[in-house]
Amino acid sequence: MADYSAYIEKSFREHIAMAERVLAEQSATINTMANVLIECYQQGHKAIFCGNGGSAADAQHLAAEFVGRYLIDRRPIPALALHTDTSTLTAVGNDYGYDQVFSRQVKAHMNPGDVLVCLTTSGNSVNVIKAAEVAHELGNPVLALLGGDGGKILPLCDHALVVPFKLPYLVQEISMVVGHLLCDLTEQALFAK
Repeated sequence: MADYSAYIEKSFREHIAMAERVLAEQSATINTMANVLIECYQQGHKAIFCGNGGSAADAQHLAAEFVGRYLIDRRPIPALALHTDTSTLTAVGNDYGYDQVFSRQVKAHMNPGDVLVCLTTSGNSVNVIKAAEVAHELGNPVLALLGGDGGKILPLCDHALVVPFKLPYLVQEISMVVGHLLCDLTEQALFAK
C-alpha cells in the first residue's frame, strides 16, 4: 500500500494557508457581503445565485441553505440558483446563446432590492458577466465569490471575495467556507434569539 501522507499533509497545509490569507486580507469584505445579504432579507427580498460547473453546484448548494436551513430551524428565506431550471436553461441557450442563459433569467426574476451572487473561479465566465451587467442595469447589488485576480467580472461587483489562486479546486473550497459563513451570519441576524 502506498504512503501518501506527505502529499496529504502538503495539501491540507495549502488549504490552511489560503484560508488564513483570505481571513487576514478579506474579513472586512466578508462582513460587508453578509450585511448586504442581511439587509436584502430584512427588507423582504431574495438572493439570486449563478455559476457554471462546480460553481453552479456551489451556487445551488448555497441557495438551498437559504431556502432550507443552515444551522437554525427557521422559516425559509427566498433564494434561486439560475441553472436549476433545465427547460429555461436549454431554451434560452438554444434560442439566444449560452452567454444569455443567466442574464435573461435575471431580467425575468430580479426585483428591486434583490441581490445577485455570482460564483466564477476565473471571473471570466461570459454568462455570469452578462448577468452582473443586467443586475446593475436594474440597479441591484452584485456580490461575487471569485478566484485568481477576479477576472473581467470584478469591476461589475459591488463587493467580491477574491481567492488569490488560479486553480479552481482551492477557489471553490475557500468560496464555500465563505458561502457557509454568509449563510450562518444571515441566519444569526434574522433568527437568533
